[in-house]
Amino acid sequence: MDDLSISSEELTKNIADHVPLLLFDLRLRDDFEESHVEGSVHAVCDTDAKEKIMPNIPKDTKIVLISEPDDFSKEIAEMMVSFGLDAHYLQGGFSSWSGKTVKGRTGKTISPDALYENLDDVFLLDVRNADEFSEYKIPGSVNIPLNAIFDTKTLEQIPKDKEIVTICPHGNRAMVANFALEQAGISSKTLEGGLAGWNQVLKPVTVVDGPTKVIQVQKIGKGCLSYIVVSNGDAIVIDPLYPFEKYSDVAKEHGFKITRVFDTHQHADHVSAARNLAKHANAKLYFSKYEGYEVDANFVGDDDEISFGNATLKIIHTPGHTPGSLSYLVDDKFVFTGDILFVESIGRPDLRDQAEEFAEKLYATLHDKLLSLSEQCLVFPTHHGEGVLDTDGAFYSTIEKSKKLPWLDLAKQEFINKVVAITVPRPMNYRKIIAINKGEVPLNITEIPDLEIGPNRCAVDSS
Repeated sequence: MDDLSISSEELTKNIADHVPLLLFDLRLRDDFEESHVEGSVHAVCDTDAKEKIMPNIPKDTKIVLISEPDDFSKEIAEMMVSFGLDAHYLQGGFSSWSGKTVKGRTGKTISPDALYENLDDVFLLDVRNADEFSEYKIPGSVNIPLNAIFDTKTLEQIPKDKEIVTICPHGNRAMVANFALEQAGISSKTLEGGLAGWNQVLKPVTVVDGPTKVIQVQKIGKGCLSYIVVSNGDAIVIDPLYPFEKYSDVAKEHGFKITRVFDTHQHADHVSAARNLAKHANAKLYFSKYEGYEVDANFVGDDDEISFGNATLKIIHTPGHTPGSLSYLVDDKFVFTGDILFVESIGRPDLRDQAEEFAEKLYATLHDKLLSLSEQCLVFPTHHGEGVLDTDGAFYSTIEKSKKLPWLDLAKQEFINKVVAITVPRPMNYRKIIAINKGEVPLNITEIPDLEIGPNRCAVDSS
């Protein structure tokens, strides 16, 4: 194989001569952010890169890889050449670079929070493959797969009067798309952390503003919902999400104190922040006594009552989605149903591989416990599905409306047969997430965005 190395001097000249280059820095992100070659981007050479990026880069595009030392970048360059790409590596690694360096992240990015605040002003360009896009997406985004971005005719679909934000799972493909757009004279930014980062944006919405206040905290990219319930300055949090610091920020802003933290069940689609939030807020932690947790907490069950402020929370054992699922009834006015009862559907019973047994329990829970509550009782679930319309920015229902959901008018056996027959893909990484939430395996917080990527998939699809 030909010598694929490129010296610091030669690379400096290429940059000065504006040679079209893709500069991939393969070092750890922390090292990259401390110092990197100006114009380079942090990249990870993983399965996604090999399968979704390399085949879509034009063969005449010059690629320079940077590592420290240079043995890893040499290895990857040789692999890329085997794909037919024009790949090279910086001889001597990053430490040999004598040109300009910069700190921080790559310049042409936008944070997930900043994107959320400016959604109406940008054109969201999702460069994943069509099958990935159909699975889940940011509402309003347009799909143009990476391999089509290099086609000048395709670029005619991109508006000239809006800021362009490119999107992919983690940012690698989006960054390559930025390169293609730049070559065509189109300025764009990449969503930091990709869809994995987008899934970590939390938005608080006040739903009930009375003697007992209910604030719904939404994980907007995932469809997850959590709650802060406040009475006389005393706050409880139900099903908290990461980043858990958001709840303390809201408490500080509104002038109340978080004293208790609850989970409704062992979640399968997202990592519970209950333990870390309780520790951070010096609050009491409550879990279901029916779920077999392997952590220190206060374990509660059916008919237990807990007072906070001037309000009372009553615990209802509501199995069916999991064996130990709990619902929390506050002053007979609000019921927090976890993954048992949603705005648009009901919880799926198959995630613990006992679908028929759990479906029978689900039927009993719905008809004997939840639907027998006051019809005016507000229903606050822990998820909403894609396309579900909000009510004044929040997702909730009433028992009266819930009684009209599909299948709830069926006889018991017909209900069980229909629910068990539904086959829906399970949440990504659900087994590991359950194990983390149960306390069986330790949590590495840096893994959360990747663990939670994808749709929540906790409801029965009765459409």
